[in-house]
Amino acid sequence: MSKKNPGKEEKSKGQKDKESLQLPKGIPKETAETLKRLKVRLDKFQKEVLKKFDKYIMGISLLPPAKPQEGQPENKDAINVLILVDDSDSKKMPKYELKEKLATIIAATAKEIDKNIEPQTLILSEIWQNCYDAKYDILEAIAAGAPVYDKGMLAAIKISEIHKQMVLKKFEKYIVSYVLAGSLVQGKATPASDIDVFVVIDDTDVKKMTRAELKDKLRAIIIGMGLEAGEMTGIKNKINIQVYILTDFWDNIKEANPIIFTFLRDGIPFYDRGIFMPWKQLLKMGKIKPSREAIDMFLGSGEQMLSRVEAKIKEIGMEDIYYAILTPSQAAIMMFGIPPPAPRETAELMRDIFVKKEKLLEDNYVKMLERTIQTRKDIEHGTKKELSGKELDELLRDAQKFLKRINKLFTQIEKIKEEEKVLDSYESIVTIIRD
Repeated sequence: MSKKNPGKEEKSKGQKDKESLQLPKGIPKETAETLKRLKVRLDKFQKEVLKKFDKYIMGISLLPPAKPQEGQPENKDAINVLILVDDSDSKKMPKYELKEKLATIIAATAKEIDKNIEPQTLILSEIWQNCYDAKYDILEAIAAGAPVYDKGMLAAIKISEIHKQMVLKKFEKYIVSYVLAGSLVQGKATPASDIDVFVVIDDTDVKKMTRAELKDKLRAIIIGMGLEAGEMTGIKNKINIQVYILTDFWDNIKEANPIIFTFLRDGIPFYDRGIFMPWKQLLKMGKIKPSREAIDMFLGSGEQMLSRVEAKIKEIGMEDIYYAILTPSQAAIMMFGIPPPAPRETAELMRDIFVKKEKLLEDNYVKMLERTIQTRKDIEHGTKKELSGKELDELLRDAQKFLKRINKLFTQIEKIKEEEKVLDSYESIVTIIRD
């Protein structure tokens, strides 16, 4: 009979508890206590729902108590639960039909477990449509809720909504749009995905400072608020905030900046003053098109980037590796007691002193130095037009070998100098005694 590993069993149980009960920082004490009391029933409900629809469920969250409809009595024992369904891959049936089917089964499951559980089943596209229509009530509810199960979308909505509220409270006059974008809204998210948000600032009537100063000032505060929102929700180091001023944003649209086009196509407005949605619709209608100048600029950017890479490779070979082995060589000559030579004289002096006279260094290391100096000289004078990656790798390997050998040479020189000092001291003492 095999024995169970109690440590492993405890760990699994702890992990399961963590998955089924997520209490973000800053959650009201009353809500936390309620959630703990309901934990058993919620866990059972979650387990049953996931067993049936794991493929579709993106998150389950305990919502704040709902306001009773007019004329209806308040049910103080009601457990309001949001079930977020991913309908992005719904092809076999219409989205509304998928929602109705899942909602009916989930409601029946809830009643079997606890008649007070009142599930609210929402498909993701319904939340996004509410955002398009400037209806943000569900975002506020999710932000105030306590996630019971989450694949990442509830956390993204929660921290983004809380951050948005903080930003609007301080800078509503300047905020044009607050938009959730990136892999989360494209359906390509992974557990490690960042939460990408874009904040567009109105700079059209700035008078007391330059546009750049306004952007830098607000950007620093808005990013700081992102860190604060992360602390409040316990969702740390996940929100990635991009801040644009309206004039730059418009220029990017005219220049057909791919980032802005993707942002317009996929972005979900969590707040909009009537700027983002018209642009999004115009793009969808094919009315926002890149100009000929923008097309030519992007076409030519490839060659420019390759030229920059080639220039960078030359710079590395010409300057960085050159000085990486030249200056230690001059240092060795100085340590030997000789003033530092000019760069073009360094290799020959190294050969005369350390190879031929003192026999402390092998000549192949001096040849490495000579090759690097000559390569730099050829590039500088234009006789060598290109420096390939293979050549750069060889120069780099030689430089690493050279520096390793030079360090050993320093030890050899130090030993010689110490012996010379002892000999000088001996001769001085003999002279003093004789005198």
